[in-house]
Amino acid sequence: MHTTTTTAAHSTAHTSAASTRFRKSMGMTALVLFGLAYMVPLAVFSAYGLVAQITKGHLPTAYLLTLGAMLFTAYSYGRMVQAHPYSGSVYTYTRKAFGAHAGFMAGWTLLLDYIFLPLLSYLLIGIYMSEYFPTVHAWVWVLGAIGAVTFLNLIGIESVTRVNGILVVAQLVFIVVFVALSINSLTTQAQPISLTAPFYHEGFSASAIMAGAAVLCLSFVGFDAVSTMAEETSDPTRRIPRAIMAVSLIGGLLFLLVSYFAQLVHPDWSSFANPDSAPVEVMNSAGGRLLASAFTATYVAGCFASAMASQASVSRVLFAMGRDGALPRAFGQLVTKKRVPAFAILVVGLVSLSALFISLDTVANMISFGALFAFSAVNLAVVKHYLADQKLRGTANCMRYGLIPGLGFLSTLWLWTSLSSMSFTIGLCWMGLGLVLLIGLTRAFRVKLPELQMAD
Repeated sequence: MHTTTTTAAHSTAHTSAASTRFRKSMGMTALVLFGLAYMVPLAVFSAYGLVAQITKGHLPTAYLLTLGAMLFTAYSYGRMVQAHPYSGSVYTYTRKAFGAHAGFMAGWTLLLDYIFLPLLSYLLIGIYMSEYFPTVHAWVWVLGAIGAVTFLNLIGIESVTRVNGILVVAQLVFIVVFVALSINSLTTQAQPISLTAPFYHEGFSASAIMAGAAVLCLSFVGFDAVSTMAEETSDPTRRIPRAIMAVSLIGGLLFLLVSYFAQLVHPDWSSFANPDSAPVEVMNSAGGRLLASAFTATYVAGCFASAMASQASVSRVLFAMGRDGALPRAFGQLVTKKRVPAFAILVVGLVSLSALFISLDTVANMISFGALFAFSAVNLAVVKHYLADQKLRGTANCMRYGLIPGLGFLSTLWLWTSLSSMSFTIGLCWMGLGLVLLIGLTRAFRVKLPELQMAD
């Protein structure tokens, strides 16, 4: 009888532990592809016309500046993953560094970035596909994409990784074709070409470059999503930081390459009839209507890959908050043999239905506020954890855990100054709602939030 009881108890404990542990199926290549899928290598064209006009034709210079600023923050993410290799990302790092209340507010604000990024992809899919097939309403494409992405996430991260790999490779092939056709177009032109013009030419304005760089930070949202895969990666303290830096560098260099050749083949940034359709004009200049059609197909595929990666990421953050009791416990359970946070995935799918009536501009402003808040929190968490809590001293440690994250925090503050008033209005209202929820959970701060429940 005793043996039977012990066996049953052991079985129950094993089942309970398994329900909160992921399968470690993500290798280095899968992590990098996941991050690139989230970023979308062709995202350079999302706001191409707008930023080309803001920077007065110096888009590559603005990308170079943004890449430099983002690398500081990418470094900080790597340091925090080494300290806390868990799925909660900014939520976990802030909670461990500054306490449960700050962690909840960081996690809640992070959701503004993560939970609405799939909406951006769905909206773009609807816009591009309805223009390509005008007889089919945009909402049909949006619903179809939401259903397909949710299904693929429910059957496991392995399926997401495989599909993302194919779609990322398709984007990389398109970039190679675009660069080759651009070079061919440039060599057949009679007038001389200045190879440095995309970086510097008449009308250069430092303030215009900085304003454009602030908009472009949205293109880099995604390198941080790799940190949410920490519990699904073997040796996360080594692989995740490397993957984060690799995704940041590869993505940034691809943005630079594409924007450079786009500026060369279509240097007249002021001639766009409509900034939103600027990519089509660039494609026509580089390779004609056939390339423009191929761009539409590849870009939509990239948006689909980004939606899959972003839904996977936000479901992991919701899972971590649910596991810790900051959200209902249903969020913190893994189901099926693939061990996926099914409840969190379904909730994200339902929230994504708001893409049927929300505007692209509103979503972009939501994401920008959430992303920059998360970047600021991570940089500060590095300083707090290593220099204040761990009490590391010496010049090298001050450089690693003070100067670099400090520069990351300052660059993030600079980007904050260029956010629109709409971004602050939406972001502060969202944080206010989070504060109300926190007061309710803690009964006006009289009850402590549950302790963090980390997976082994």
